[in-house]
Amino acid sequence: MSVLRPQDQLPGLNTATILLVGTEDALLQQLADSMLKEDCASTLKVHLAQSLPLPSNVNRPRIDLIVFVVNLHSKYSLRNVEESLHHVDATFFLGKVGFLATGAGQDSHCSIHRNTVLKLARTCRSPLLFCDLQVEGFRATMAQRLVRMLQICAGHVPGVSALDLLSLMRSSENPSLEDL
Repeated sequence: MSVLRPQDQLPGLNTATILLVGTEDALLQQLADSMLKEDCASTLKVHLAQSLPLPSNVNRPRIDLIVFVVNLHSKYSLRNVEESLHHVDATFFLGKVGFLATGAGQDSHCSIHRNTVLKLARTCRSPLLFCDLQVEGFRATMAQRLVRMLQICAGHVPGVSALDLLSLMRSSENPSLEDL
């Protein structure tokens, strides 16, 4: 079982690679397709995984951004993400990891409270986005956001780094006690 490190591979020329980790294969595939439809100056590569670690015998490109997708309707989804986090090197959490919570639009059916995912994202010091991926318009908007985040994390936006992105996406309202 290998730990995923951001500098394991050399960066590809004008290439940005995102890894979407989650248990909802169909929704992840639809999100990946929406991302690939976006107009982008870089060559986008989207890889999907149900969990980490990734197979070590596969020749894979450098991963610029990891997005853990948590379905708020499935406790298994949250447990899967929590277990996968153990296989990510700490340096990835310097702006190259994000969380995406899906299914937030139907609160009555949620088996995971939003605060649970919020606490997980704060513990990892990573941004948390909410989106109902089953709605095409929301999925397209999320794809645009993820493509922009990916371009920044891959270093394709001059003057903005992954750490800058991390500080920009932090919630300025209601800072936690540890942030003060």
